Amino acid sequence: MIDSYSFGKIVIDGKVFTSDVIIYPDKVNDSWWRKIGHLLQKEDLTEIINYNPEVLIVGTGDNGLMKIPNDTKQFLESKKIKLISEETKKACDIYNKLKGKKGIVAALHLTC
Repeated sequence: MIDSYSFGKIVIDGKVFTSDVIIYPDKVNDSWWRKIGHLLQKEDLTEIINYNPEVLIVGTGDNGLMKIPNDTKQFLESKKIKLISEETKKACDIYNKLKGKKGIVAALHLTC
């Protein structure tokens, strides 16, 4: 459960994180970083792809500055992964609504 989110800070199940995170059903990776900071590329998704989620929720930042190129979207589609992409606050709300369903992963950019 995402308890709260504000610019640069997220609280998940009572634990505070101040770096970008990937939330899996059984763990949180708080060392997620992209090859090019504000551009999500398929190479940035290796760990997520290996998990084989049904849905990937991407938080694109407080102001939505992280972009997802079409080739990344097509890559996810080819892997049969549904992409939900929103500014991080809204992405957190969506995650909390879907949490507990099998195959939900969230990758959240906490700044910008």
